[in-house]
Amino acid sequence: MAREAGKFGAVGGVAFAVDLLIFNLLLNAGSETLTAKTCSTIVATTLAFAGNRFWTWRHGDHTHLARQYTTFFVLNAIGLGIALACLAISHYGLGQIWPALQSPLADNIAGQLVGTAAGTIFRFWSYRKFVFRATVVPAEVPRTGSVTSPSPGPQ
Repeated sequence: MAREAGKFGAVGGVAFAVDLLIFNLLLNAGSETLTAKTCSTIVATTLAFAGNRFWTWRHGDHTHLARQYTTFFVLNAIGLGIALACLAISHYGLGQIWPALQSPLADNIAGQLVGTAAGTIFRFWSYRKFVFRATVVPAEVPRTGSVTSPSPGPQ
């Protein structure tokens, strides 16, 4: 599991960098905060799916690509919801009380650091459990009638 977590972290690190770059480019271009985060996450998710499918869990069950891709994106949407909730609480909720929380720095901390960290914990668990399941080879079960107890010798 440590090896999987390491690979997952490497793929996630690249996806995070792409997410961060696109998010800030869109913010600087005048996009609305939640729209910018949604767009950056969609691009990063596509990259993360490819990295996780073909590297992190390449030995997993890959029989239904369309179902796997859809499940990945549904679970990632939940992870996005976690990040958006952190961002919305900071920017729109607490930002009404403390205007400094409506700055690009505060948005990056809430959405990119706190939200992504919380979403990543959920993603690792859910991808491993529902998307990239390990192929299970059933253990051989001894037959009940084939084992005989040794008979006592001649008496």
